[in-house]
Amino acid sequence: MAVVTIVGAGVIGISWARLFSEAGWEVRVSDPRPDLKEVVARELVGVPVTATDDLAAAATRADFVQEAGPERIEIKEQMFATLAAHTRDDVVLASSSSSLLPSAIAQRNPAAERIVIGHPFNPPELMPLVEVVPGPQTSARTVDRAVEVYRELDKLPIRLKKEIPGFVGNRLQKVFNDQAFYLVQQGVIDVKDLDDLVRASLGLRYATIGPFESGVLGGGPEGMRHLASHVGSQMTFEIGKSDPARMGEVFDAVEHAYGTGGSAYERLAALRDGRTRAALKPLGWPEPAAVDGEDE
Repeated sequence: MAVVTIVGAGVIGISWARLFSEAGWEVRVSDPRPDLKEVVARELVGVPVTATDDLAAAATRADFVQEAGPERIEIKEQMFATLAAHTRDDVVLASSSSSLLPSAIAQRNPAAERIVIGHPFNPPELMPLVEVVPGPQTSARTVDRAVEVYRELDKLPIRLKKEIPGFVGNRLQKVFNDQAFYLVQQGVIDVKDLDDLVRASLGLRYATIGPFESGVLGGGPEGMRHLASHVGSQMTFEIGKSDPARMGEVFDAVEHAYGTGGSAYERLAALRDGRTRAALKPLGWPEPAAVDGEDE
């Protein structure tokens, strides 16, 4: 049985652990947090997992590593130094980082050619995408192996041709979210109405086709060039930017709309996961196994 070492027992790491286990991997979870065993017992009910705070021991004889620790470069440098020293020369060291470049993580690391970004969208066990981002020193073999593993997990691994801050998914998300904050700050729309608007239009559209394919269809038989020369030619309005000094009022509005704290999080996560599961199969994505206690 292949062995995966998951580094980090937060939301992302726990979700990776479920995903690898469902695919038949032996799962080890390593995290220095003092409540590690309690977290694993609570979040991974029925999942055979070895939990330890000893990263070196967890990495020894692993066949693949998926790191999901804190987004702090000094911590990742330390973790990847340990991983490099205690794994075979053919073992991929993948990071779930959503912001740190692979070249930064691999700096001064003797296993730089084995370090790659495998960035999921949350939660990894449900969302099909994994962005595979190589650094300048990442070998082609490492990228190929990472893609192979993620495909074995029924994910859609998409290779970026080169590294760029924020990768692709989060760069698009950043621009979109900034405009959403701007529109709420300007009093154009309320928080919940904006969410409903996206769910009933762009969210539904982009769940079925991407923006370029949408442009092709939007132009009719003459395609995207027709759309750009007609409707597109009138899109001349200025795009405002959100005011960083007024972020607090948007946060207040979001908390008023959706609540905050553990119970609100669990309710919203269950709603999200149930809707996502219901949408996956009709959209052609593999339908993951249900998690104990999760609303369908």
